[in-house]
Amino acid sequence: MSIPKSRWNGAWIILLAAVLRLVLLGMKPPHFDEGVNGWFVDQITKTGRFHYDPTNYHGPLHFYLLFLFQTLLGRSIWVLRLPAVLASIGTVWLVLKFDRFLGSRVSKVAALALALSPGAVFYGRYAIHESELVLFLVLTLFGMIGLWREGTVKYLWALTLGLTGMVLTKETYIIHLGCFILAAGCLWLLEKVSPSAEAAPAARQSWRRRDLLLCVVAGIGLIVFFYSGTFLDFKSLHGLYQCYAAWFQTGKEGHGHEKPFYYWFHPLMLRYEWTALAGIITAGYLLLPRQDRLMRYVAIYGCGAIAGYSIVHYKTPWCIISLLWPFSLLFGYGIVQLSGKYPRTATSFLLSLLAVSGGWTIWLNFLHCVDEGEPYVYVQTLNDVYKLVTPLEEIARQNPANRHVTGHVMVSSYHPLPWMLGDFTGIGYYDQERTPDDLDGDFLLVEPDRVDDVEKALQKDYFTTPLQIRGSQDVSKLYLSVEKFRSVFPGRTPEFVPDHSTGEPEGE
Repeated sequence: MSIPKSRWNGAWIILLAAVLRLVLLGMKPPHFDEGVNGWFVDQITKTGRFHYDPTNYHGPLHFYLLFLFQTLLGRSIWVLRLPAVLASIGTVWLVLKFDRFLGSRVSKVAALALALSPGAVFYGRYAIHESELVLFLVLTLFGMIGLWREGTVKYLWALTLGLTGMVLTKETYIIHLGCFILAAGCLWLLEKVSPSAEAAPAARQSWRRRDLLLCVVAGIGLIVFFYSGTFLDFKSLHGLYQCYAAWFQTGKEGHGHEKPFYYWFHPLMLRYEWTALAGIITAGYLLLPRQDRLMRYVAIYGCGAIAGYSIVHYKTPWCIISLLWPFSLLFGYGIVQLSGKYPRTATSFLLSLLAVSGGWTIWLNFLHCVDEGEPYVYVQTLNDVYKLVTPLEEIARQNPANRHVTGHVMVSSYHPLPWMLGDFTGIGYYDQERTPDDLDGDFLLVEPDRVDDVEKALQKDYFTTPLQIRGSQDVSKLYLSVEKFRSVFPGRTPEFVPDHSTGEPEGE
């Protein structure tokens, strides 16, 4: 039995999205936030629950998904990133399902734009919350439109699960929820001054009150289940509203992540997201009379979300993917409208913009994924960390007892090392206020302003090398005990040898 051609079209778009997000998934070291998220997962493994911290600004669902995957598939960066990858691929699949509302051509162009989007691919390969938030946002819109157009119970469930997933994923859901609501009022006002094309009346709702009650109970139940630490920490439920006191304060002050109002456009969209910019142009076109009412709603929501995120001073680039997806739909609509009058122009325009997206996607994900000269590469861990991780893994491979080596990490900001080295039991992490009782260890990682004091106390011989965790940090100094790592560096002369006769160290 052959598969209809239209299904093959959708299948290859999903396949393309999957290839771009899965190939060489572990090629870059864990980002700072990935390391923090992985550390939280390790705490779930130890304690059996996740304690929700309202100052963390992220809901619990992502951590439980990571815990599930890590428990089933083991600890690796590939596994840690897999839930976000699947959510990102799932979003492309869900956009294809909009064909029943927007038409096959619009949904396929929109899905292709999202599959190739540099931001959607780049952050879809990160173990952070954003890809899951986008999936739930698209599911929420899918449910809303389905209730508007068809009114069946499956769309009521889609809306319920979309809203519930948003709440469980990230506190910024409040911005999107407000935009979804305000967009309806703005659409009503726009219709007064610039009527849209004739549209079918809202569908008669075929679901019953029992269905609505079941959806509400399920949504509330899921929220309580996850925010209460699977019923083991009911005090955490207060965080559902307590989080906004800290969140609003952080959004106002920026806390080191301040960006200008126009940040989403320059440097991000103007550099990487040309299909989204074309979607924004389409949003302006939809202000004209006799346009599609549904796409008008999408345009108003999308522009409102950008405005909301622009007002907040605290901006990190991965939030861009929460803003891009409605403009992928608008891009698809604009291309189809243009093709009705100028088919050759539309085709050339489509292929050119997709080529730009594909080029940036390859450039970012496979050639410059740790290059902080790229605006999307932000607070990224450098490959330098493997100067420590690789030798440790090698001696552990030679002798499993080396999983218990003694290590001192004496840097102020050390993530993602606690997760990367989570299988090693003897490592301590020390900020400026704390110092290990015995400074000699099997390895040390020391910030530059502490090196002199540390070296005065060391009694062992060490191989040393500079190591920089992130571009924003000073270069630290790594010490690897000659006794423990001699087999990894055969024939190498130690760079640090203490002078026992005078008490003064020799070396760098």
